[in-house]
Amino acid sequence: MDTSSLIDGAAARDLYVPAPLVKSGRNWVAWFGPVISLALLAAVFLQRGSVDIPALLGLVPRTPLFWGLFLLTYSLTPLFDWLIFHRLWSIPAGGLAALFRKRLSNELLLGYVGDVYFYTWARRHVRMEGSPFGAVKDSAILSGVMGNVVTLVMLALTFPLLSSLPLAIDGRTLGVSLGILVLTSVVPMLLGRRIFGLPPAERRMVAGVHFLRIVANLLFYALLWHLMLPDVAISWWVMLSTVRLVLSRLPLVPNKDVLFAGVATFLVGREGEIAEILGLLASLLLATHLLVGLLLGASGVIRRRMAP
Repeated sequence: MDTSSLIDGAAARDLYVPAPLVKSGRNWVAWFGPVISLALLAAVFLQRGSVDIPALLGLVPRTPLFWGLFLLTYSLTPLFDWLIFHRLWSIPAGGLAALFRKRLSNELLLGYVGDVYFYTWARRHVRMEGSPFGAVKDSAILSGVMGNVVTLVMLALTFPLLSSLPLAIDGRTLGVSLGILVLTSVVPMLLGRRIFGLPPAERRMVAGVHFLRIVANLLFYALLWHLMLPDVAISWWVMLSTVRLVLSRLPLVPNKDVLFAGVATFLVGREGEIAEILGLLASLLLATHLLVGLLLGASGVIRRRMAP
């Protein structure tokens, strides 16, 4: 057997296997999880004064349907991430805690630090061939791509409405923002194997799950707003949820929250109530972040101290 051909074949295969983020001999994987736990606790204490939780609980609807839907909406990202990585790696249900930490780290600490944390968790807890970095990277890229695709589709469907609204966005800014969305959606697909490490079938599965998550998030937010202001037709809330998605994904548009509040008031009217429910839901989301971050951060520190 030709030894040189075997070596060349192994080298070719290595081109498609993502290299580990760092060499396995370093001990950073062992301490990164506890650092994230401590950082979450620090973020909770730094932001604890941002929310008056007793006053907030007195304003939100008390129906089980609202709270059940809110908790489901809050958990969508970790749940759908779990579906992806359960299919890829057969991670157990206990991996949900790591995925909640991933989401909170991205939102309370720094963008994508949660993905690095989940990479370190997978290296320690999941048995697989090669490094998990490729799958985590591919999922993050495909999540962004599917978000852009859904945004562009929704923008096309709602353009007649959006073009008639007083959005205070100049045409040049809107055009450049749309160009960036198209570019960041098309380029990863064109480069294919140069960017992605997962096989095509697994990439399609990951993209499909992210698509379902984005659509479910859009519909669930519309239902939450409808439960808070039920005399406004659900169809208007679906339209507003679509506008919210479009505005949130346009990269060069400033003051997105202010713009969305203005659009909501323009479409639905009742300026005071619209501002109240938008602020209420945002505060409730932050309060839940802080509560979950406190629980996960404390549990991570306690588990580390009890480890032999």
